[in-house]
Amino acid sequence: MTTKTPPSLDEEPVRLNVPVFFGSAAVILLLGTLVVLFPSASKLWLNAAQSWVADVFGWYYMLLMVACMAFVFWLALSRFGHIRLSQDDEPPQFSYPSWVAMLFSSGIGIALVYYGAYEPLDHFLSPPEGSGGTVQAARQAMALTFLHWGLHGWALYALIATALAYFAYCRGLPLALRSALYPIFGERTHGCVGHLVDSFGILVTVISMVTNLGIGALLVNSGLFYLFDIPQSTGVLLALIVVMMVVATLAAVTGVEKGIAMLSNINVGFLCLLLLFVFLAGPTLNLLNGMLQNLGDYLTSLVSRSFDMYLYGKARQWQGAWTLFYWAWWVAWAPFVGLFIARISKGRTIRELIFGVLLIPLGFTLAWLSVFGNSALDLVMNHGATDLGKAALEQPSMSIYLLLEHYPLSKIVIGLSIFVGFVLFLTPADSGSVMLANLSRSGGELDEDAPNWLRILWSAVVTLVTIGLLFAGNFTAMQTVVVLAGLPFSA
Repeated sequence: MTTKTPPSLDEEPVRLNVPVFFGSAAVILLLGTLVVLFPSASKLWLNAAQSWVADVFGWYYMLLMVACMAFVFWLALSRFGHIRLSQDDEPPQFSYPSWVAMLFSSGIGIALVYYGAYEPLDHFLSPPEGSGGTVQAARQAMALTFLHWGLHGWALYALIATALAYFAYCRGLPLALRSALYPIFGERTHGCVGHLVDSFGILVTVISMVTNLGIGALLVNSGLFYLFDIPQSTGVLLALIVVMMVVATLAAVTGVEKGIAMLSNINVGFLCLLLLFVFLAGPTLNLLNGMLQNLGDYLTSLVSRSFDMYLYGKARQWQGAWTLFYWAWWVAWAPFVGLFIARISKGRTIRELIFGVLLIPLGFTLAWLSVFGNSALDLVMNHGATDLGKAALEQPSMSIYLLLEHYPLSKIVIGLSIFVGFVLFLTPADSGSVMLANLSRSGGELDEDAPNWLRILWSAVVTLVTIGLLFAGNFTAMQTVVVLAGLPFSA
C-alpha cells in the first residue's frame, strides 16, 4: 500500500514555536506555583487522584503495556522490520559503539542506582502476598523487580522511537511527537492538534526531569552524608541541584554528537566497573545462580503477572503503589526517551532499533538488578544486615551505600558510586534539555538540534521548578503528577 508523502519541512529556518513554547511554559508555571504555594492541599489532592486512576484505569494500564509489547515484537519480526529509517539508504549517523552507548544511557537513569537494592528489599520485607522475610518472598521480590524494569517498559520506548523515526526520516515530517499522529489528523498536525500534543509532551518531560533531578540530588546528598557527614539539608540539596544542572546544561550545549555521546560512554564504563566489582567481591557463585533463577522466574511468570490485578486483600493497594505506578512512569517518560532514541537512530532499520532497545539496555538493567538485589537480600537474610533492611523501608536513598559498606575498600567504592550517580543523572538531564528545545522550535533540518539559548532556557526552567518544590517539601507531589500525566498521553 502506498501513502502520500507529506510536504517536507526541512527547508524552513529554525524558529521558536510560539504556541508550543508559551502554552507549555504557562501550564508548567501554573502547576508549579500551585504545588509550591499549597503543598499540603496539593499533596492530598494528587494522592487522591492517583488512587482514583489506579482504581479506575488499572486494567487499562495493564492491557496497554501488554499490547505495546506484543505489537513491538510483531513489528520487528515482520516484513516491515527491514525498513531503513532514512531516505536513499543513508548510513547511520552515529557509529555502532556510540549508538549503543547512547541507547544504554537514554533509559538507564539515576533511578536504577536508587532502586537497585531498595526495591527488592522492599518487596521482600513487605510483599504484596504472603509473609515477608521468607525464601518465597525473596524469589517473588526479584521476579516483581524484573517485571517492573523489564520488557514492558522498554517495548514502549521502542514503539514510540520507531514511530517518530519512521515519520521523520522516511516521510520527511518534523522530528516531533505530533508527527506520529499524521496518519490520523493529516495536515492538522501542523496546527492546533500538533501544538497541543507537543505542549503536553514538554509538560510531561519537564515533570519527569524534575523528579529525576530530585532523586539524583537525594542520592548524592545521602552519599556525601555517609562519607563526609555533610548534612542532609535543604541548602546542600539546593547546591547539588544547581551544580548538577549547570554541568548537564554544558553537556547539552555541546550537542548530541559531542557532550551527550561522551557522557554516555563514561556512563557505560563506570556502571560496568561498579557492577563487576559487586559481582566479583560478593558471593559470585550465588549471584551467578541468582541471575539464572531470577530470569527463569521472570519469564515463567511474565504472562500471569502481566494480567494479575490483585483483586483480593492488601495486594490491591500494593499494586497501585508499585506496578501501576511503574507503568504510568514508563508512559510518562516515553515521549522524551522515545524522541531521543529516534534522534540518534537515523539510518538504522526498524528491526535493529527495536532489538537494540530491547536487548542492550534491558540486558544490563536486569543484570544490575539481579546483582545488587540478590546481594542485598543475601546480606539481610544470611548476614544480619538489619540496618540495610531498615533503610530500604525508611530511607531508600541510603540503601546502596549501606550495601557497599559490607565490601572491601568500601569508602573508595562508595565514593565511586556517588560519582556514578552524578554522571548517570547527567545524560537524561542534558538529552532532556535538547529534546525540550527541539519540541519547542519549528523548522530546520531533521538532524539539526535547537539553538543553545533554548536548551539553556529549558534547563533553567527545570532547575527553578525543582528548587521551588525543594523549599515547599513537595518532591513526591511531582512524582504523582508524572503518574497522572501519563494517563492522557497513553491514549
